[in-house]
Amino acid sequence: MECDQPKEKRINTDSSTNVSEELKNWMRKNEIATIPESEMILRYSEKEHRELLGASPWTKDPHYFKLCKISAVALLKMLIHANSGGNIEVMGLMLGKIDETTMIIHDVFALPVEGTETRVNAHTQAYEYMSKYVNDKQHVQRLENAIGWYHSHPGYGCWLSGIDVGTQSLHQQFEEPYVAIVVDPVRTKSTGKVNIGAFRTFPKGYLPSHEEAAEYQSIPIEKIEDFGVHANQYYQLDIEVFTTQTDQNMLKSLWNKYWPSTLSMSSLHDNRKYLTNSINDVGAKIELIAEKVSKQGYGSAAGVNPAAGMNKLNKVIVDAEKIFQEVQTGLHMQNLKRDIFSSFLH
Repeated sequence: MECDQPKEKRINTDSSTNVSEELKNWMRKNEIATIPESEMILRYSEKEHRELLGASPWTKDPHYFKLCKISAVALLKMLIHANSGGNIEVMGLMLGKIDETTMIIHDVFALPVEGTETRVNAHTQAYEYMSKYVNDKQHVQRLENAIGWYHSHPGYGCWLSGIDVGTQSLHQQFEEPYVAIVVDPVRTKSTGKVNIGAFRTFPKGYLPSHEEAAEYQSIPIEKIEDFGVHANQYYQLDIEVFTTQTDQNMLKSLWNKYWPSTLSMSSLHDNRKYLTNSINDVGAKIELIAEKVSKQGYGSAAGVNPAAGMNKLNKVIVDAEKIFQEVQTGLHMQNLKRDIFSSFLH
């Protein structure tokens, strides 16, 4: 006769329950809000869209768009696509609408683009695919417009490179309104929170003030020059993620595809190259600071501003703290999975 297990040792091995709980945790961590079905964010009006295009208020204000709202379904699709690329950049198109100064992303789809570890460019095949998709969606009552593009930056953060700036500027010139989204699947794995950014470029000749500088982010030393040269050619929009009761089934279906890979994945193992490079990057930055101090001295008498040196050192400290937090998160997840799976054996 089989004895009942003590209550304190019982665990729920129902995979559907585990998936649901993990999905809820993911939604909480990424601050995803559930909105009512009656919310205007879900509705599309061709008339309102044409009126907005006629007015084109973004041509008068370089910072016209302030916020980007993304469907949780669209966000998961982007993550799954970005993860499938590994260390290779991937690219996709986004569908949505405009609500005053907010850009709303309802859905996304992947593009057949050949990427590398440093760049991604759409070629003729991708543009033909994009054009056909946008035209075909009208036949299935998908009325949203192409509102932007997304691509991945595996392991080096969310910002626009020189090539990205050129691509986005071209879209804003001929396909407004348009937004660029960058997602980092590697950093997302390391922290458990989606690493994402939404951007729009400034008109040619526009010079932003110094006060408009974005919050500091960790950029690998080999990318700093590209980042620095183009950092004042675009600005970042705030991002909010939403879901509704209607798309819950789709969200669960996508999560069933995404969750097993995160459960079986060890960020410490899968991201070991990224973590090693991050540690080496911090060391290289410290060496540069030390070399500069050694050559120029570190005081007002030597003509060096101590505050400027400390600012660079503080940034390196931020980078080091980020690595520590990512390793700590990886260790926590390893211990959690060990506890879960070892309990199945008892």
